[in-house]
Amino acid sequence: MGSGALEGRAVIVTGGGTGIGRATALGFAAEGARVLVVGRTEARLKEVAAEGPGIEVHVADVAEDGAAAGVMKAAVEAFGRVDVLVNNAAIIRPAQLGAIDRDAAERQFDTNLLGPLFLAQEALPHLERTGGAIVNITSMPAGRGWPNNTVYGAGKVALDFMTHTWAVELAPRGIRVVSVAPGATRTPVLEHAGLSPEQVQAVGEELVQHIPLARIAEPEEVAWWIVAAARPEAGYVTGSVIRVDGGIGIA
Repeated sequence: MGSGALEGRAVIVTGGGTGIGRATALGFAAEGARVLVVGRTEARLKEVAAEGPGIEVHVADVAEDGAAAGVMKAAVEAFGRVDVLVNNAAIIRPAQLGAIDRDAAERQFDTNLLGPLFLAQEALPHLERTGGAIVNITSMPAGRGWPNNTVYGAGKVALDFMTHTWAVELAPRGIRVVSVAPGATRTPVLEHAGLSPEQVQAVGEELVQHIPLARIAEPEEVAWWIVAAARPEAGYVTGSVIRVDGGIGIA
């Protein structure tokens, strides 16, 4: 892009240290936006900030009580406004029914579902002032089973439901809400879940067999749509789920 269409806008990107979050932060920065990257690992966030202009760092775990208020305070102190909230932070802990650990399940819901919920709630007054947007990063559609991913998939489907509901609730306040739903993307999320490089490769090879475009997405390909959804030209889009999945959702 690089058109400067988002010059002066203030953007929050959670999970901004790696993968889709990192690519998204750099994409917004290239458009002239000021960006607060949020994540748990300061070193990774600082690496992202060093790569793009106008990127600030805030270390936080969105699953923790009080994190949302801290994120919003940091953004307002840094930029004086909030125009876009990108709820990207997520964790995955694959397990079949019968082997699902309660702590791991609660951690996924706290990060992937409650984190976005309370961040959006804290952002509301700021987004209302700027006529802003929330972009939720979700995943597979509700009508498909996803073995080994009961908890992760249920949380992402619920986040799409939140997108639909918030879009209706917040339209009178001038706030748009959109989901961007990636398919298989080249990110370290499975490595962070404890899978070995060999296991990650095997998962990718199995997935590719079901993707019509027959490849894994690059983070920048997903980030392009996230940034596009926040641009002024997208001002008539709300409540939509934009699927960037190589066709796997319909195959």
